[in-house]
Amino acid sequence: MPIQPPTIAELRDIAGSLGLTLTDDDLASFGGLMAPFLAACAELDRTVEPAPLAPAYPRTAGWRPDPSDNPYNAWYWRCEIAGAPDGPLAGKRVAVKDSVCVAGVPMMNGSAALEGFVPDVDATVVRRTLDAGATIAGKAVCEDLCISGGSHTAATGPVLNPRDPTRSAGGSSSGCAALVAAGEVDLAIGGDQGGSIRMPSGWTGIVGHKPTYGLVPYTGIFPIEMTLDHAGPMAATVADVALFLEVLAGADGLDPRQAAAVPTGRYSEGLDGDLSGLRVGVLAEGFGWEGRSEEAVDEAVGAAAWRLEKAGAAVREVSVPMHRAAMGVWAAVALEGAADLLVHGNGFGTNRKGWYGTALLGAFDRGRRARADDLADTVKLILMAGEHVRRNSGGRVYGKGQNHSPRLRAAYDAVLDEVDVVVLPTQPMRATPLPAPGASREEIVGRAIEMVGNTAPFNATGHPAVSVPCHPAGSLPIGLMIVGRHFADRTVLRVAAAVEQLRPA
Repeated sequence: MPIQPPTIAELRDIAGSLGLTLTDDDLASFGGLMAPFLAACAELDRTVEPAPLAPAYPRTAGWRPDPSDNPYNAWYWRCEIAGAPDGPLAGKRVAVKDSVCVAGVPMMNGSAALEGFVPDVDATVVRRTLDAGATIAGKAVCEDLCISGGSHTAATGPVLNPRDPTRSAGGSSSGCAALVAAGEVDLAIGGDQGGSIRMPSGWTGIVGHKPTYGLVPYTGIFPIEMTLDHAGPMAATVADVALFLEVLAGADGLDPRQAAAVPTGRYSEGLDGDLSGLRVGVLAEGFGWEGRSEEAVDEAVGAAAWRLEKAGAAVREVSVPMHRAAMGVWAAVALEGAADLLVHGNGFGTNRKGWYGTALLGAFDRGRRARADDLADTVKLILMAGEHVRRNSGGRVYGKGQNHSPRLRAAYDAVLDEVDVVVLPTQPMRATPLPAPGASREEIVGRAIEMVGNTAPFNATGHPAVSVPCHPAGSLPIGLMIVGRHFADRTVLRVAAAVEQLRPA
């Protein structure tokens, strides 16, 4: 809709929202003074935007899967987009989290607020995946606006865990994890702001890697909070995750989360299980969460960590006391940052360079206003709490969270100066039962946030972190998380491969 000159009533409303007291004569005067600025904006609004994310591979709109072909409710939309005829991912089938734009294919981001939206662009990670020879098989269900660590908040219904369909698959990359775990795809592209790649990987028994902040471009993906946003690979094996990371990593020149030059590596090398010379720290504060940690989880992760001595690693316990207080740092940023970006910025905000999804932000603005009551309770809680904090602190709490983030990073880095990686449980507990229909709001929200204590801190600090299964055969999956120095993703995956190879049969 073109920008129109404001009426006196509209100017009065705007002035009131800014705390201004103006007469109608004042308002008319300001309205006249705005005219040349509004004309310039209107002229720009009529232009055609540059298209750096234009799709390069033919495709159709695809189809909504029949329930009989979607036993875990993990597919939102199916399609068949063939990439290059050859490349490192040739023959691989990939699911894309439904927060990621795929041109011509409907995108819902798990939310009624975006239902019916069809992007006209391919996210950078989608283009790179297709360039590497893979086939995009469809969009995987994600949680409502990706705000849940459980798999029960998507507007399309809960995603079931293939390991036990009565239990959560984890969130918010819930569909991605379920599809990989069920063997329906080889690879998946996930997103992670508080553990949303690692948590569903941990609970479904697959491998999920949150890369170093900025290693993989987030361009063309619906954000939550720009300093917490990460995108990364999910797969059944460490080798496939490492290979996929080689395809996804590197600067694209469009994402302000990235430096101009991003160091990348051959992540698929050195996965032979030999850890000679490496030092592994078992993070004490990652275990024994009162009221949350399961003994079986702590025992399995601890045993798997010490088994790394068989691979040649030197293993010892380490301590980062601030880990137990790290949720406060993450929450201060996540609450107010998400509310500001999603409510006031329609997902993209202002005051930054980079690519803006103007069609996406417009669709979300309209949908959020029209269907606010249809948002999940998890989303309503985060938006209301964040707005309350913003109004009562004027941004002070958010600022303190950001100011404490380097201090938190330094606390982990001090230990990572003494060891090469730290190891801890991905989640303190195994997959929890899905809330029953009619469950209370308290249960629904509780099941969405109870498991993030070990994962979320590393979104605030940006360290690379991978979840790899370490559970004994025949039991519910248990994820072990490995965290390393910034841009030492290759080392993290090298240790993950050893955990994988030493896992009890």
